Amino acid sequence: MFRIAAIIAASFFALSLAARDLQGPDSPVSVVVTVKPDASVTPARLTVDDVLVTQNKQRMQVTALEPLRSQNGLQLWILIDDGSSSSLGAQLADIKKFVAAQSASTEIGIGYMQNGAVRTAQALTSDHDRAVKALRLPMAMAGISASPYIALESLIHHWPVTSGAREVLMVSSGIDPEYGSGPDDPYVNSAIHTAQRAGVVVYAIYYSGAGRWAHAYRQLFWGQNYLAQLSGETGGELYWLGMTNPVSIVPYLDDLSRRLNSQYLLTFMARPENKPGLQPVKIKCEQPHVKLSGPSQVYVQ
Repeated sequence: MFRIAAIIAASFFALSLAARDLQGPDSPVSVVVTVKPDASVTPARLTVDDVLVTQNKQRMQVTALEPLRSQNGLQLWILIDDGSSSSLGAQLADIKKFVAAQSASTEIGIGYMQNGAVRTAQALTSDHDRAVKALRLPMAMAGISASPYIALESLIHHWPVTSGAREVLMVSSGIDPEYGSGPDDPYVNSAIHTAQRAGVVVYAIYYSGAGRWAHAYRQLFWGQNYLAQLSGETGGELYWLGMTNPVSIVPYLDDLSRRLNSQYLLTFMARPENKPGLQPVKIKCEQPHVKLSGPSQVYVQ
Protein backbone atom coordinates (compact mmCIF):
# COMPACT_ATOMS: atom_id res chain seq x y z
CA MET A 1 0.00 0.00 0.00
CA PHE A 2 2.81 2.37 0.90
CA ARG A 3 4.56 1.58 -2.37
CA ILE A 4 1.40 2.38 -4.37
CA ALA A 5 1.02 5.70 -2.55
CA ALA A 6 4.66 6.55 -3.27
CA ILE A 7 4.21 5.76 -6.95
CA ILE A 8 1.10 7.99 -7.13
CA ALA A 9 2.89 10.85 -5.35
CA ALA A 10 5.86 10.55 -7.70
CA SER A 11 3.52 10.60 -10.68
CA PHE A 12 1.84 13.80 -9.50
CA PHE A 13 5.24 15.40 -8.91
CA ALA A 14 6.37 14.47 -12.42
CA LEU A 15 3.16 15.86 -13.89
CA SER A 16 3.61 19.15 -12.00
CA LEU A 17 7.16 19.47 -13.30
CA ALA A 18 5.97 18.79 -16.84
CA ALA A 19 3.24 21.42 -16.50
CA ARG A 20 5.83 23.88 -15.12
CA ASP A 21 8.08 23.22 -18.13
CA LEU A 22 5.18 23.88 -20.51
CA GLN A 23 4.63 27.26 -18.84
CA GLY A 24 8.14 28.31 -19.73
CA PRO A 25 10.65 30.32 -17.70
CA ASP A 26 9.70 33.19 -15.41
CA SER A 27 9.19 36.51 -17.17
CA PRO A 28 10.43 39.93 -16.03
CA VAL A 29 7.66 42.38 -15.14
CA SER A 30 8.08 46.06 -14.26
CA VAL A 31 5.52 48.04 -12.25
CA VAL A 32 5.31 51.37 -10.45
CA VAL A 33 5.20 51.13 -6.66
CA THR A 34 4.66 54.04 -4.28
CA VAL A 35 5.85 54.59 -0.74
CA LYS A 36 2.77 55.69 1.19
CA PRO A 37 3.37 59.00 3.00
CA ASP A 38 3.78 58.72 6.76
CA ALA A 39 4.69 61.78 8.80
CA SER A 40 6.26 59.60 11.51
CA VAL A 41 8.58 57.66 9.20
CA THR A 42 11.16 58.86 6.70
CA PRO A 43 12.36 55.71 4.92
CA ALA A 44 15.83 55.52 3.47
CA ARG A 45 16.17 54.73 -0.21
CA LEU A 46 14.76 51.26 -0.73
CA THR A 47 16.73 48.40 -2.27
CA VAL A 48 15.72 45.08 -3.84
CA ASP A 49 16.22 43.43 -0.46
CA ASP A 50 13.50 45.61 1.08
CA VAL A 51 10.69 44.48 -1.21
CA LEU A 52 8.76 41.23 -1.05
CA VAL A 53 6.71 40.14 -4.07
CA THR A 54 4.52 37.04 -3.89
CA GLN A 55 2.52 35.37 -6.64
CA ASN A 56 0.14 32.62 -5.61
CA LYS A 57 1.82 32.69 -2.16
CA GLN A 58 5.25 32.02 -3.71
CA ARG A 59 8.07 34.51 -3.28
CA MET A 60 9.31 35.89 -6.59
CA GLN A 61 12.78 37.19 -7.36
CA VAL A 62 13.10 40.98 -7.29
CA THR A 63 15.74 42.01 -9.82
CA ALA A 64 15.66 45.82 -9.80
CA LEU A 65 14.26 48.77 -7.85
CA GLU A 66 15.03 52.26 -9.11
CA PRO A 67 13.59 55.63 -8.05
CA LEU A 68 11.33 56.83 -10.84
CA ARG A 69 12.83 60.29 -10.77
CA SER A 70 16.09 58.74 -12.02
CA GLN A 71 14.22 57.24 -14.98
CA ASN A 72 12.76 59.03 -17.99
CA GLY A 73 10.26 61.16 -16.15
CA LEU A 74 6.54 60.88 -15.68
CA GLN A 75 3.52 61.29 -17.95
CA LEU A 76 0.47 62.48 -16.03
CA TRP A 77 -3.02 62.98 -17.44
CA ILE A 78 -5.49 65.11 -15.48
CA LEU A 79 -8.99 64.01 -16.47
CA ILE A 80 -11.95 66.13 -15.35
CA ASP A 81 -15.49 64.83 -15.63
CA ASP A 82 -17.37 67.40 -17.72
CA GLY A 83 -20.49 66.40 -15.79
CA SER A 84 -18.97 67.68 -12.54
CA SER A 85 -20.73 70.34 -10.51
CA SER A 86 -19.90 73.91 -11.54
CA SER A 87 -18.64 74.48 -7.98
CA LEU A 88 -15.48 72.67 -9.08
CA GLY A 89 -14.49 76.03 -10.55
CA ALA A 90 -13.51 77.14 -7.04
CA GLN A 91 -10.79 74.46 -7.09
CA LEU A 92 -9.28 75.32 -10.48
CA ALA A 93 -6.72 77.76 -9.09
CA ASP A 94 -5.30 75.06 -6.84
CA ILE A 95 -5.22 72.51 -9.67
CA LYS A 96 -3.28 75.06 -11.73
CA LYS A 97 -0.78 75.52 -8.89
CA PHE A 98 -0.37 71.74 -8.67
CA VAL A 99 0.36 71.52 -12.40
CA ALA A 100 2.84 74.40 -12.29
CA ALA A 101 4.70 72.85 -9.34
CA GLN A 102 5.45 69.53 -11.04
CA SER A 103 8.97 68.54 -12.05
CA ALA A 104 10.23 69.99 -15.33
CA SER A 105 10.63 66.44 -16.66
CA THR A 106 6.95 65.63 -16.05
CA GLU A 107 4.70 65.74 -19.09
CA ILE A 108 1.13 66.75 -18.29
CA GLY A 109 -2.01 66.33 -20.38
CA ILE A 110 -5.41 67.89 -19.71
CA GLY A 111 -8.59 66.12 -20.80
CA TYR A 112 -12.33 66.36 -20.20
CA MET A 113 -14.44 63.21 -20.07
CA GLN A 114 -17.43 63.47 -22.40
CA ASN A 115 -19.72 60.83 -23.88
CA GLY A 116 -17.44 57.92 -23.03
CA ALA A 117 -14.31 59.53 -24.46
CA VAL A 118 -11.65 62.05 -23.46
CA ARG A 119 -11.75 65.41 -25.20
CA THR A 120 -8.15 66.60 -25.16
CA ALA A 121 -7.71 70.19 -24.05
CA GLN A 122 -3.91 69.87 -24.03
CA ALA A 123 -1.87 66.89 -25.21
CA LEU A 124 1.00 65.71 -23.03
CA THR A 125 3.54 68.51 -22.72
CA SER A 126 6.44 69.49 -20.49
CA ASP A 127 5.36 73.13 -20.97
CA HIS A 128 3.35 73.42 -17.78
CA ASP A 129 2.16 76.94 -18.63
CA ARG A 130 0.36 75.51 -21.66
CA ALA A 131 -1.21 72.82 -19.52
CA VAL A 132 -2.39 75.40 -16.98
CA LYS A 133 -4.01 77.51 -19.69
CA ALA A 134 -5.95 74.49 -20.95
CA LEU A 135 -7.82 74.06 -17.65
CA ARG A 136 -11.40 75.36 -17.71
CA LEU A 137 -14.70 75.04 -15.88
CA PRO A 138 -16.57 71.77 -16.42
CA MET A 139 -19.66 72.00 -18.60
CA ALA A 140 -21.72 70.79 -15.59
CA MET A 141 -24.21 68.93 -17.78
CA ALA A 142 -25.76 65.94 -16.05
CA GLY A 143 -24.61 62.64 -17.54
CA ILE A 144 -22.42 64.20 -20.23
CA SER A 145 -19.47 62.00 -19.31
CA ALA A 146 -21.55 58.86 -20.07
CA SER A 147 -19.18 56.41 -18.35
CA PRO A 148 -15.93 57.88 -16.98
CA TYR A 149 -14.51 54.35 -17.02
CA ILE A 150 -15.10 53.89 -20.74
CA ALA A 151 -13.42 57.29 -21.25
CA LEU A 152 -10.40 56.26 -19.17
CA GLU A 153 -10.05 52.99 -21.04
CA SER A 154 -10.20 54.83 -24.37
CA LEU A 155 -7.40 57.15 -23.24
CA ILE A 156 -5.18 54.25 -22.21
CA HIS A 157 -5.72 52.44 -25.51
CA HIS A 158 -4.48 55.54 -27.38
CA TRP A 159 -1.59 56.28 -24.99
CA PRO A 160 1.78 55.32 -26.52
CA VAL A 161 4.00 53.14 -24.34
CA THR A 162 6.91 54.96 -22.70
CA SER A 163 9.87 53.87 -20.59
CA GLY A 164 8.73 56.21 -17.80
CA ALA A 165 5.67 56.06 -15.58
CA ARG A 166 2.14 56.66 -16.87
CA GLU A 167 -0.36 57.93 -14.33
CA VAL A 168 -3.81 59.52 -14.24
CA LEU A 169 -5.61 61.87 -11.88
CA MET A 170 -9.38 61.62 -12.37
CA VAL A 171 -11.76 64.21 -10.90
CA SER A 172 -15.23 62.68 -10.98
CA SER A 173 -18.24 61.54 -8.97
CA GLY A 174 -17.52 58.03 -10.20
CA ILE A 175 -21.16 57.57 -11.17
CA ASP A 176 -21.56 55.45 -14.30
CA PRO A 177 -24.73 56.42 -16.21
CA GLU A 178 -24.06 53.66 -18.74
CA TYR A 179 -24.37 50.92 -16.12
CA GLY A 180 -26.00 52.51 -13.10
CA SER A 181 -25.42 51.15 -9.61
CA GLY A 182 -24.53 47.67 -8.48
CA PRO A 183 -21.72 45.56 -7.13
CA ASP A 184 -20.10 44.54 -10.41
CA ASP A 185 -19.83 47.18 -13.15
CA PRO A 186 -18.31 45.60 -16.30
CA TYR A 187 -16.98 48.98 -17.48
CA VAL A 188 -15.14 49.49 -14.19
CA ASN A 189 -13.67 45.99 -14.37
CA SER A 190 -12.58 46.48 -17.97
CA ALA A 191 -10.93 49.83 -17.15
CA ILE A 192 -9.06 48.27 -14.22
CA HIS A 193 -7.76 45.37 -16.31
CA THR A 194 -6.73 47.71 -19.13
CA ALA A 195 -4.86 49.97 -16.70
CA GLN A 196 -3.16 47.00 -15.02
CA ARG A 197 -2.09 45.53 -18.33
CA ALA A 198 -0.68 48.91 -19.44
CA GLY A 199 0.95 49.62 -16.06
CA VAL A 200 -1.08 52.82 -15.57
CA VAL A 201 -1.61 54.05 -12.00
CA VAL A 202 -4.93 55.85 -11.41
CA TYR A 203 -5.62 58.40 -8.68
CA ALA A 204 -9.10 59.81 -8.16
CA ILE A 205 -10.65 62.80 -6.40
CA TYR A 206 -14.34 62.43 -5.66
CA TYR A 207 -16.31 65.51 -6.69
CA SER A 208 -20.06 65.53 -7.09
CA GLY A 209 -21.76 65.70 -10.46
CA ALA A 210 -24.43 68.06 -11.76
CA GLY A 211 -28.14 67.27 -11.71
CA ARG A 212 -30.45 65.53 -9.22
CA TRP A 213 -29.48 62.00 -10.28
CA ALA A 214 -25.87 62.69 -9.29
CA HIS A 215 -26.99 63.36 -5.71
CA ALA A 216 -29.02 60.17 -5.19
CA TYR A 217 -27.52 58.21 -2.29
CA ARG A 218 -27.36 54.87 -4.12
CA GLN A 219 -25.62 56.43 -7.12
CA LEU A 220 -23.14 58.27 -4.89
CA PHE A 221 -22.41 55.15 -2.86
CA TRP A 222 -21.58 53.02 -5.88
CA GLY A 223 -19.76 55.85 -7.66
CA GLN A 224 -17.36 56.19 -4.75
CA ASN A 225 -16.97 52.41 -4.53
CA TYR A 226 -16.10 52.25 -8.22
CA LEU A 227 -13.45 54.97 -7.82
CA ALA A 228 -12.01 53.20 -4.77
CA GLN A 229 -11.84 49.91 -6.66
CA LEU A 230 -10.20 51.52 -9.70
CA SER A 231 -7.57 53.43 -7.74
CA GLY A 232 -6.84 50.70 -5.21
CA GLU A 233 -6.31 47.92 -7.75
CA THR A 234 -4.01 50.00 -9.97
CA GLY A 235 -1.80 51.17 -7.09
CA GLY A 236 -3.30 54.65 -6.73
CA GLU A 237 -5.47 56.36 -4.13
CA LEU A 238 -9.01 57.72 -3.81
CA TYR A 239 -9.40 61.09 -2.12
CA TRP A 240 -12.86 61.76 -0.74
CA LEU A 241 -14.75 63.32 2.19
CA GLY A 242 -17.95 61.39 2.74
CA MET A 243 -20.75 62.40 0.39
CA THR A 244 -19.82 66.09 0.37
CA ASN A 245 -17.34 68.05 -1.69
CA PRO A 246 -14.19 69.22 0.11
CA VAL A 247 -13.85 72.91 0.88
CA SER A 248 -10.37 72.65 -0.62
CA ILE A 249 -8.61 69.88 -2.53
CA VAL A 250 -5.17 71.25 -1.63
CA PRO A 251 -4.53 68.48 0.97
CA TYR A 252 -5.32 65.89 -1.69
CA LEU A 253 -3.00 67.48 -4.23
CA ASP A 254 -0.23 67.85 -1.64
CA ASP A 255 -0.51 64.16 -0.77
CA LEU A 256 -0.44 63.23 -4.45
CA SER A 257 2.69 65.32 -4.99
CA ARG A 258 4.42 63.48 -2.13
CA ARG A 259 3.44 60.16 -3.65
CA LEU A 260 4.68 61.11 -7.11
CA ASN A 261 8.03 61.96 -5.53
CA SER A 262 8.20 58.64 -3.65
CA GLN A 263 7.82 56.15 -6.47
CA TYR A 264 10.01 53.32 -7.70
CA LEU A 265 10.13 51.20 -10.82
CA LEU A 266 10.07 47.65 -9.50
CA THR A 267 11.16 44.73 -11.69
CA PHE A 268 10.61 41.14 -10.63
CA MET A 269 10.34 37.71 -12.20
CA ALA A 270 6.72 36.59 -12.59
CA ARG A 271 5.52 33.07 -13.23
CA PRO A 272 3.52 32.69 -16.46
CA GLU A 273 0.45 30.54 -16.89
CA ASN A 274 -0.43 28.58 -20.03
CA LYS A 275 -1.19 31.80 -21.90
CA PRO A 276 -0.41 35.52 -21.42
CA GLY A 277 -2.68 37.29 -18.97
CA LEU A 278 -3.12 39.11 -15.67
CA GLN A 279 -1.76 37.37 -12.58
CA PRO A 280 -2.49 38.39 -8.97
CA VAL A 281 0.50 39.59 -6.94
CA LYS A 282 1.13 41.07 -3.51
CA ILE A 283 3.84 43.66 -2.97
CA LYS A 284 5.03 44.75 0.45
CA CYS A 285 8.01 46.46 2.05
CA GLU A 286 10.03 44.59 4.67
CA GLN A 287 11.28 47.79 6.28
CA PRO A 288 9.37 48.41 9.54
CA HIS A 289 6.45 50.86 9.29
CA VAL A 290 6.95 51.45 5.56
CA LYS A 291 4.01 50.61 3.30
CA LEU A 292 4.00 50.24 -0.46
CA SER A 293 1.09 50.53 -2.85
CA GLY A 294 1.12 48.76 -6.19
CA PRO A 295 -1.22 46.99 -8.59
CA SER A 296 -3.16 43.92 -7.44
CA GLN A 297 -2.48 42.20 -10.78
CA VAL A 298 0.27 42.35 -13.40
CA TYR A 299 0.34 41.28 -17.03
CA VAL A 300 2.64 38.32 -17.60
CA GLN A 301 3.70 37.26 -21.09
